[in-house]
Amino acid sequence: MNKMTSYLKRYPLSTICIILIWTLSLLPFFPETPLDDVAFIDKWTHLVMYGGTCVVIWCEYLRHCKKEARRPNLRALAFAMLCMILLGGLLELLQVYATTTRSGEWLDFFADSLGVLLGSGIGWLWYLIQLSFRYSR
Repeated sequence: MNKMTSYLKRYPLSTICIILIWTLSLLPFFPETPLDDVAFIDKWTHLVMYGGTCVVIWCEYLRHCKKEARRPNLRALAFAMLCMILLGGLLELLQVYATTTRSGEWLDFFADSLGVLLGSGIGWLWYLIQLSFRYSR
């Protein structure tokens, strides 16, 4: 329990994003919006949800990274990416087999995975920008 409390203190926004993804993915219905007319809005939503969550994970990770080292643990971040991709796959399977009103789709899973990769790329760029500012002083 102590590790869980430590994680929640270090990554509160990441935890909220993941809870929101679970909630939105398993809701029995989704309200109609004016954006329903946008082509592939469902796929864009998946891409933004998972990409945004990865950016938040990177930002919170870099904020808590040891200031003297300030080098990211790439294995930990790769594990976080893998977990987010697996989360996308798990939620698509749950939509198929555990709900009666939602349907899982391979394209949703692809959009989730692409979002994870793009969000991680943005996080890596954020790290490089921070690194360049630190050494330019």
